[in-house]
Amino acid sequence: MYLQHVSVLLKDFGRHVEEVSSQVKAAALSWASESGRPIQYLASSQVSKEDMARAIAQRDGVSEGPVCVLTCVEPCRTFDICRNRETKQLDLVVRPRKCLFVYHYFIHPELGWGYVRLQTWFPFHVQVGLNGRTWLARQMDTAGLGYLKSDNCFPWVADFSRAQALLDEQLTVNWSGLLDGFADQIFPVRESIFARHRVSYYWSVFQSEWATDVVFADRDTLRVLYPRWVHHGLTTLHSVDTMRFLGRTVSVQNGRVPVRFAGEVVSDVKRREEGVRLKHRMDKNSVKLYDKAYTSRGSVVRVETTLNDSSPFRVFRAKEGAPEEQKTWQTLRAGVADLARRAQVSQAANARYLGALTQVDDGTALGRLLERVQRPITRHGRRTRALHPFENPDAALLNAVSHGQFLLNGFRNHDLQTLLFLGVPRDAAEARHRSAQVSRALARLRAHGLIKKVPHEYRYHLTASGRTLAAAISAAKAASVSALVDKAA
Repeated sequence: MYLQHVSVLLKDFGRHVEEVSSQVKAAALSWASESGRPIQYLASSQVSKEDMARAIAQRDGVSEGPVCVLTCVEPCRTFDICRNRETKQLDLVVRPRKCLFVYHYFIHPELGWGYVRLQTWFPFHVQVGLNGRTWLARQMDTAGLGYLKSDNCFPWVADFSRAQALLDEQLTVNWSGLLDGFADQIFPVRESIFARHRVSYYWSVFQSEWATDVVFADRDTLRVLYPRWVHHGLTTLHSVDTMRFLGRTVSVQNGRVPVRFAGEVVSDVKRREEGVRLKHRMDKNSVKLYDKAYTSRGSVVRVETTLNDSSPFRVFRAKEGAPEEQKTWQTLRAGVADLARRAQVSQAANARYLGALTQVDDGTALGRLLERVQRPITRHGRRTRALHPFENPDAALLNAVSHGQFLLNGFRNHDLQTLLFLGVPRDAAEARHRSAQVSRALARLRAHGLIKKVPHEYRYHLTASGRTLAAAISAAKAASVSALVDKAA
């Protein structure tokens, strides 16, 4: 359609796009020329453009405005002409090739540090990179809110609630209008090139990172806890846990990876210059744990969900192209229209992961934990027998209630029956017997303070002491004899 509007034949396509690409490059580079900022060509796409741009900003003392323009030849997908052997005609196809990309780095007066990336060959893709934490720093400056910034986090803020409210405002902006402004900055000749064939950008999220920072007033406390969290994440959290963190449904009956799942689930740990990073990845999405900062005013541990593929998630909306229809649960789109929902599912993943970390050993000896439950207890005038956590049926019960699928929504009597008994009941009498047996078991756990009932529901959650005991017993069973002897020594 575009070639028809500009009266260009397919045989002249190569010459035409060369001319247009030259215009696009010249216009994109003029941004730096007019502002007096440096333009630098990078011979390799492996060079960190972010590091280079920040070094230039620091060298030149740039605190606001244009920083630099970096150019580099990188892979892309673009249009080309090929001869069709069957039809003996020329066809317009999409194929991979390489072309020049232009990067504008800047420090925005409201948004802070960012960049715009332009593919200088048709179809002129534009990518914008923004950082919500640098944006928040600008917001807090405007609001007069005191804070301490360390790298990309805030170990201390005068009012954390106010800071969170400012951060939440970022999701309410007119994203299409904001991003169109960046496109006009790096691609000012767009309107003249497409004057006869009006086009606009459809803005989608290439990659999103949603971080939850937990601040510790005492850095020594974090230094003690963090290695335990890393060890817990590598040794105790399994593939099905990663799938639950990232919103994937796992069978309550067996807690195993679904047979139909053909993806990849990986956990790994990496030691960086700043600290240790633990990463759990499912296909293109991941949850990571970082120790971000240790300062005298506060220390930060970060849980971060990265989404490169939004299709496993759902959003409650009308079908695309039919806004008047009744809303239903639809696939979460990559478009910025679903950005608020993307934030919700990412925050839910962070919350599930943080919940799993609460099961980590706090240094209490296993013997002390067992003492509390290995003796009878009287509650509301009724005596409850002692628990035997390493022997069935109590061992099986503790293992069942600590299953990861119950972390978010808790468990019911029926949920535990599917884990504690084989098959379905033979008749109604056996079904009642199973239900009564689980009810008595739940009453024992409640009496010992290991579970708590959800108000107005027949649903239960592990208490903090229950999670700690269950995790300690699981770890003790999995540990080798030599490791236990070393601990005892």
